[in-house]
Amino acid sequence: MEKENQEPACTVSDMSDMVVVDVHSVVKAKEAEQGLPGAEPNLLDITQALFQSENDENGEDSDDDSGTDHFNSEKSGTQLQRCERHGGGSSSLPDTFQTSGLLFYERFKAYQDYMLGDCKPSEVKSFTADYLDKALEPCDWLALWSTDVFDVVVEVQDLDLSDLKACVKLVLPLQCETRSCEITEEAFNSLLEATQHKVPLLELQVVYNESGDFDQTALTLEHLRFFYKHIWRQWDEEDEDDDFDYFVRCVEPRLRLYYDILEDRVPAGLVAEYQSVLQSCSQCFQQFSELRSGLSADSDSEIDNVSMVEGLKLYDQLETFKRKLHIIENPLLRYVLAYKGSSRRPCVQSRGLRASGVKVVHVVTAVCSTIQLQSLLTARLIPLSSSEDTEIQFHRDPVSAVDSCHQGDLVIVLPGAYSVSSSIFIPDSITIEGFGFPDEVVIENQHKGDSFVESTGADVRVSNIKFIQHDAIEGILCVRQGTLNMENCVLQCETTGVIVRTSARLTMNMCDLYGSKGAGVEIYPGSICSLVGNGIHHCKDGVLIKDFANELDGMPSITMENNVIHNNEDYGVILVKPGNGEEQNIRGCEGEGEEEPAVQSAEDRQQEAVSEPASTSPATKPDTDPSSNSAASQLGSAVTNSTDGDVASAAGRKWQFGRQLSRNKEVSCSRPVQDLMEHQIFVSVQGNQFKRNGKGDFGIFFY
Repeated sequence: MEKENQEPACTVSDMSDMVVVDVHSVVKAKEAEQGLPGAEPNLLDITQALFQSENDENGEDSDDDSGTDHFNSEKSGTQLQRCERHGGGSSSLPDTFQTSGLLFYERFKAYQDYMLGDCKPSEVKSFTADYLDKALEPCDWLALWSTDVFDVVVEVQDLDLSDLKACVKLVLPLQCETRSCEITEEAFNSLLEATQHKVPLLELQVVYNESGDFDQTALTLEHLRFFYKHIWRQWDEEDEDDDFDYFVRCVEPRLRLYYDILEDRVPAGLVAEYQSVLQSCSQCFQQFSELRSGLSADSDSEIDNVSMVEGLKLYDQLETFKRKLHIIENPLLRYVLAYKGSSRRPCVQSRGLRASGVKVVHVVTAVCSTIQLQSLLTARLIPLSSSEDTEIQFHRDPVSAVDSCHQGDLVIVLPGAYSVSSSIFIPDSITIEGFGFPDEVVIENQHKGDSFVESTGADVRVSNIKFIQHDAIEGILCVRQGTLNMENCVLQCETTGVIVRTSARLTMNMCDLYGSKGAGVEIYPGSICSLVGNGIHHCKDGVLIKDFANELDGMPSITMENNVIHNNEDYGVILVKPGNGEEQNIRGCEGEGEEEPAVQSAEDRQQEAVSEPASTSPATKPDTDPSSNSAASQLGSAVTNSTDGDVASAAGRKWQFGRQLSRNKEVSCSRPVQDLMEHQIFVSVQGNQFKRNGKGDFGIFFY
């Protein structure tokens, strides 16, 4: 009895590994759970408790970051399901694991923490091989070898990770499906013998197994396939500047772009442009590689000299393509520098005047009360219909009304909430007005598309309407060409704001714009924009001005008067300019007592090769201006900011800002007006108020 009352303990030969567990307490707890106070202790339960305690102890003491937990499918956070074959019951092939629906963060974590880490481009293959060595089952698992010609079940016997291949043998009886041909068992064996029984890992899909033993192998192969299909580029490892974090510069922005495209957050035209540039870059690299491999280092023949010249031309083309790809992959710069408009946009031609010369008043209403109708007749319809060459048409939604318009027509939208499921294209000079206050006349976009309202008419007028945007990628309103006059409107953005394209003109008076995740108003080179008496607030940036031009485009011409630009996340007004070596001459305002030293991180220096060629000078600390009456109006030279934690650094761009900060969160002083007027793009800047903009009232971004 005395021995029975002693507490049991675990005895091991090595005291450093000893784990002491109170088994009696474990048994008591188990009995309490099961409601069996007199039950005998189960040996299996005790054993599990011992190992669980040991694992917990190891988990607390271990500081190893080797990623062992990632290779346990139960801890990886990804539960793999069965992927049934399309053939259903008629298919002779087994099911595989469903791995195609992984989320962004799952792939992000796998590449950052386990597969690539902080490797350089030249180290990608070795890091990948090390990751596969830890994550893949070395042998004795079934896989589906899938090619364009056939699918056949094989058994993996060994791995050749340096070449990303697996040694396999056919599973008998033969299980296969072919496309447009018949392949026998002997033909498969001959094919395997020709390849020394080695097949690419990228062509293998793990056969589904409910045990869970091969879940991690299936997940690892999916990460490998996705990486070489969507992330890796043939020219990545040939970058002359190899001393940078490959994940930060290349993997993360490409992965984000893939999911942005997948979730319809990138305009269709930009997607087509990206795919076209990527294909052209691949072809150019292939030609360059073939030409380079045929050159002899010691030869001075005329043929080799000609080939050298051709090689230099191809190299320049390749670098140009690579720069374009980097710009599009950067989520911050793709709209600023890359996108010129959707190439797949439906062509909406101007209808011009009606042949009969009749002008039509289009009345939009779903339900109309007698009081509204009487008011409409008195105020608008009777004066407009006094002449015989005017007709009145009624519509239930604004889209059908605009689609029916010819030049000179008038659209009157009665109070109500109108939900539209397609973009509104305005190709003719028409007038659209709400019959009431903007909050009473609401047009809400419910579809996913590149734009909500797009104007190309020579003289379009819009007034007294509230627009609510959902999922329109390119903007709540895009003035692609012609002139748009907007007055007393409310623009509630969800993605991006008003865009004024090259050669277009926008006059925006007494409007309220808010909620844009980009700029509230985005002004392109060669455009003319007049902003008077508007409120622009709670956007990423208030007004973004693209002050760069090519041979065909001139500088924008901008008037800003009596606007209230406030509570924007970054800047009230920001200029995008090419770097030209004059950044140190640009002035900005700093908050009282705040000095930001010039900082250029190692990552920034590594990323200079990615950016457009620009001569930059080191920035200096800001100097105070004794003539300023406000602490918020201190002057400073341009400041080079490190963006290591920012999305911009992920795509490898160098940032430089001339900053004017409003630290006191009050109305800005007159200094921003003087700074803005120093730029030729501004015709008039007066009476504007800047309040509580996160990074400042006025900033300059050099690319």
